[in-house]
Amino acid sequence: MFFIWNIKIKYDMKLNKFFIGAVMATATCIGLGSCTDTIAFGNSFLEKAPGGTVTEDTVFNNPEYTRQFLAGVYSLQYYGLPWRSSSSSPLTASYWNGEVEALSDCFQLYFQSSVLYKQYYTGAFTASTGGGVYGFLTENTWELVRRAYKLIENVSKVPNMEQTEKDRLVAEAKCLIASTYFNMFRHYGGLPIITGSFSGLDGSYNLPRASVENTVKFMVGLLDDASKTSSLPWSFTSDEATSEVGHWTKAGAMALKCKILQFAASPLFNADQGYYGGTTDAEKDSLVWYGGYDKSRWTACKTACKAFFDALAANGGYSLVQPTANTQEAYRYAYRSAYWNENSSEILHSVRVTNSTRDSKYQWLYLRGNDRLSYCLTEEYAEMFPWADGTPFDWDEAEKAGKLDQMFVKGDTVAKQQLLQNRVYTRDPRLYETADVNGALQVINDADGSTSGANYEIWVGGTQGGTSQKNESGAYATSYRLNKYVVGDLMYTSMHYPQWDVLRLSDLYLVYAEALLQSDDNNTEALKYVDAVRARVGLKGLAASNPSKNLTSNKANLLEEILRERACELGFEDTRYFDMIRYKRTDLFKKELHGLRIYRLVKNTTTGVWERSATQWYNGDRKTAKQGQPSYYEPSHFDYEKFVIANGTRAWWTDYDNKWLLQPFPTTELNKGYGLIQNPGW
Repeated sequence: MFFIWNIKIKYDMKLNKFFIGAVMATATCIGLGSCTDTIAFGNSFLEKAPGGTVTEDTVFNNPEYTRQFLAGVYSLQYYGLPWRSSSSSPLTASYWNGEVEALSDCFQLYFQSSVLYKQYYTGAFTASTGGGVYGFLTENTWELVRRAYKLIENVSKVPNMEQTEKDRLVAEAKCLIASTYFNMFRHYGGLPIITGSFSGLDGSYNLPRASVENTVKFMVGLLDDASKTSSLPWSFTSDEATSEVGHWTKAGAMALKCKILQFAASPLFNADQGYYGGTTDAEKDSLVWYGGYDKSRWTACKTACKAFFDALAANGGYSLVQPTANTQEAYRYAYRSAYWNENSSEILHSVRVTNSTRDSKYQWLYLRGNDRLSYCLTEEYAEMFPWADGTPFDWDEAEKAGKLDQMFVKGDTVAKQQLLQNRVYTRDPRLYETADVNGALQVINDADGSTSGANYEIWVGGTQGGTSQKNESGAYATSYRLNKYVVGDLMYTSMHYPQWDVLRLSDLYLVYAEALLQSDDNNTEALKYVDAVRARVGLKGLAASNPSKNLTSNKANLLEEILRERACELGFEDTRYFDMIRYKRTDLFKKELHGLRIYRLVKNTTTGVWERSATQWYNGDRKTAKQGQPSYYEPSHFDYEKFVIANGTRAWWTDYDNKWLLQPFPTTELNKGYGLIQNPGW
């Protein structure tokens, strides 16, 4: 088995967690002497670290075994889509846990048995609960860190391997450590800093939490070391991309540094006062903030962004995916290709869990219509997407102008033609790539972004709407079924298992825009980077689209627009929740969220009055109504009701505590006495 897997890896070094992880347990047993090796956190904190010189010599005495070992470390990376049913680590991979974006104002999860629904929406989660949206001990963090250090410490003795390759493997291992630390940092703040794999011979350990400042320096230091490694490639050529995609690169390392510095410079950590009043032990020791505000932290982020874009200009290899024509279809296809195409020029780093064409264990797509993956867009999020020309969508203005029926699509009702003719998608193309909406066509063409087939009937009683809106349950509970990382039924029918985008170039454009604004109050330059992202989907410039907001001079308004733009561009990519966290947007966490209830209207031929009809059209009236009758034609007139979300009412709406800005360390871990200090409020 090991030999067969060895041959596979030799010819296909794509890094797929499921593909590699299935045999990595065996490889780890062979390589390090234990199938349960963990760093000295969790239940094995004071146990002898597994492995010994003999088994380590076996792994690091063979170049191919060493490469396989690193592939196993890669298999422990975070993959953001809940894709399996499991109670083992990582818990974020299980739909029983829940995706963190459903704690933002953009999504509502309707799976009542999930940890997110039961523990977070209700406000019941505590430090003693265990796990959580990103558990301190449940996400393979310390396993990855320990194994990465094992490679760093032992790769020098591998025979028959060029020094340049050894240097590259070390650089990749450092990127892996920095990346997994950043995932934890966003949830917990300052962390214990691990600098080696542990001998397992120590009688006790003293691993106190480091300050926010030192944790940031540690992560950035690892990435700087990796970026300076000459054998770490900036990007992969077209020939290399097939076999090397998924490996860390110099571009990825530099981009992650920008993201870390952006988070660190934000008000959660960079403020005049700690987020919990400044009196807790964690705040006094600067574990959850810097201890004061310093604008130079934004300057450091801006400098890192400039270095990245200078390197991009010099080396190429990455670019925003551009439309091939100025059409809605081309805009949608460009946006979609940017995030889901494995060879996208926009992906700086990504993670996959399988490359199998038929994998029943991969349930993100299999259960795409099931309550367990019912991540529905909120009405608040839907209204963030502007009209197709870039001007903001305003419900009240649209209602006053009689344009609510055109807020998703518009078209002409033509005699003898049952479907709408000259159908136009009226909003930001990214809306339709993020959500299924009423009136859009269901079949999405993988080749050009065009749509065809039946219309979505997301009204009460409609083919898709059914009783979902009426009962506020299921994938269409709010009228918006998630389409991101799903693409209609395209990914399912083609068995295209999506990669998880860790770093995208469009994100870096928006990070740079934010840093320019925060560091230099440079609205003009910031707008250039935002507008480059908007132009890819056919939207006019941000300032021109919002003349009343004075975005060329009003910093607060521009910052709000950048955050909105980030939500639209990076939906369900672990962006909005963390933007709300790092800006301490308690106003948004406290705000009630809404869904949209849609009612089909049919004109009564006797009275001339438009009446509600809870019936299907495509599989109903379309087949039975006589030509010329109002119900013969595709519905295009509706009643709309916004409703406050009641299934999964969030305790935060009435009783928000700033403790939720960071997650708690498990009580069991605090009691071990190796130096953890609890986060404020927990």
